Amino acid sequence: MLVLAYLWPLAVIPLFLATDDPDVQWHAKHGLVLMAAELAIFLALSVATTMVTIVTLGLGCVVSIVFLFLWTGVFVLHVAAIVRALNGSRLVIPGVSEYASRF
Repeated sequence: MLVLAYLWPLAVIPLFLATDDPDVQWHAKHGLVLMAAELAIFLALSVATTMVTIVTLGLGCVVSIVFLFLWTGVFVLHVAAIVRALNGSRLVIPGVSEYASRF
């Protein structure tokens, strides 16, 4: 269940199935909050890349390389969160993790 908590929309499964374990619940909520933050960042970067492409007629293709580094960073972040969860601790991300405890 802890691994599913960090696999984007699959975080809903431990959220509804493991209602008796507060640790799994926190990780599932953290996975959903992390997914929302990542989607917001990807949307903002996509709009910025589109605007740069329109204005500069092609420079946006070079800017879109940032997506590659961003996806690599997201993958590393999720692997680190899964490893920390399986070891019994929590990966606290400033500005994001505090929202997991709110709901």
